[in-house]
Amino acid sequence: MRYTFTPPVPAEQIRQLPTRDVALLLLQHLAGGNGFLQYGLTMGTARQAFQDEPDTDVLVDRLSDAWTWLEAHALLSRVPSQSEGFRQLSRDGANLAKGPDGLPRFEARQRLSGPLHPALEFTVRTNFDLGDYETACFAAMKAVEVAVRDASGLDNSLVGVPLMRTAFQPHHNGKTGGPLADAGAEGGEQEAASALFAGAMGAYKNPSSHRTVDFDDPIEAAEIIQFADLLLRQVERAKHRQAGATT
Repeated sequence: MRYTFTPPVPAEQIRQLPTRDVALLLLQHLAGGNGFLQYGLTMGTARQAFQDEPDTDVLVDRLSDAWTWLEAHALLSRVPSQSEGFRQLSRDGANLAKGPDGLPRFEARQRLSGPLHPALEFTVRTNFDLGDYETACFAAMKAVEVAVRDASGLDNSLVGVPLMRTAFQPHHNGKTGGPLADAGAEGGEQEAASALFAGAMGAYKNPSSHRTVDFDDPIEAAEIIQFADLLLRQVERAKHRQAGATT
């Protein structure tokens, strides 16, 4: 009698999908099981399920890649009370497997997995990780505002859009522009830099200052924080220009 094994992920999907997507399908399969997880058992079952496929070894190798991807992203963790070969869904893995809402949160965290500008690493990242996206986005743009004021030396009475317009006011027709404007850049580029910073304040800081904004999309929140990170690095570049001009 020959037993029929159900594959953890259908063969055709393993062939067609990238490793990440195969891994997420494997995660859903693993979440539906009982007890602890074992790599060898999962791969052995897959090999039995794919034994009539023309590319059995390739399918099992791809599934192994998917398992490794889950471990590398801390969606599977070791079981402290068991031997090294046992795994379980981590807290993040369990949350991701619960439903579609977990995927945007996971993808948003992936966007911010690398280092951020030091001004964003504590309050901003902490609030983001806690799911307080509005506070995280406001704090990110506030950090930009503080950095621009410090670098430009402008008065504390200037905030938000007016501060950005003054700090990055283009040099035009021989007139000296703002302290952070790049005098060596073409006029249109200088105006674009001014508009970029002013637009960031108007779109992402001022609304949070004046009213409640529903930042319910973690991916959008992550991208706003990345935008703030880019702006902060542009401020650092402007500071280096200033230092070069005075030496």
